[in-house]
Amino acid sequence: MSIKAFKDYLLLEKKYSKHTVLAYTTDIENFQSFLNQNHDTDNLVRVGYSEIRQWIVELVDSNISNRTINRKISSLNTYYKFLLKTEGLEVNPLKQHKALKVGKKIQLPFSQQELKTVLEQCIEVVDFESARDFLIIELFYATGIRRIELVNLKLSDVDNSNNQIKVLGKRNKERYIPLIKSLAKALDCYLDYRMKLPKIEDKEMLFLTKNGLKIYEKLVYRIINKYFSKASTKAKCSPHVLRHSFATHLLNQGADLNTVKELLGHTSLAATQVYTHNSISELKKVYANAHPRNKH
Repeated sequence: MSIKAFKDYLLLEKKYSKHTVLAYTTDIENFQSFLNQNHDTDNLVRVGYSEIRQWIVELVDSNISNRTINRKISSLNTYYKFLLKTEGLEVNPLKQHKALKVGKKIQLPFSQQELKTVLEQCIEVVDFESARDFLIIELFYATGIRRIELVNLKLSDVDNSNNQIKVLGKRNKERYIPLIKSLAKALDCYLDYRMKLPKIEDKEMLFLTKNGLKIYEKLVYRIINKYFSKASTKAKCSPHVLRHSFATHLLNQGADLNTVKELLGHTSLAATQVYTHNSISELKKVYANAHPRNKH
């Protein structure tokens, strides 16, 4: 069974994004290259766990992190599960595999003061690009949107009459996020500048480059890194840290975990709970102030 069929399955049936599908297929092709170089074959069906284990050893020896190795094996496992479904394989060679141990990855969010510094001191809105950059930061922090979701926003997704924005998340799942006042104000300012662009190629898209083209993920990353590097000493200043900050700050202020889950577009609470570790100090305060036995 070809990798192309697997790719079509992920895109058309599982509704995975092109970026995710590329990651899966790249991992599988890497294993195929390993087989070519070490076993003179590229037949992924006729391999056992011993060959896969040799690949894992090679990856470990290359100083690749256990987290990355687990991701690669997960991609391969998904492929073999696909082959089982399509009758191209009788036994999954990864059936008994256990993932490598990884340490808990704790990513600190931006503080509320860092957010305030960026939004109030680091950006002076004087033209199209500064208005766009300000809105992007405001949107990340006000909605917890993913970078790819922001890039793909359309003008039609903004519903001013109901003060909400429609976001197309993973697997084409739609969700609606309220537009708070500060975000609505930043949006109106940006749209005024957007209308004045001399030429717009991608008319339906909300976020554009100064040349009127759809914005792209690397540019969004550079925008966030540019401004937050001025206000934060954190090694990583990325859109995902802003999403992390959105969730953590909401939880710190007493937001319900289920509500945060819906706003983030998570399918399970387990995915949302990774943000709760940063809120433990706030939880202790709430617990101390609220528990009846602590009032004596």
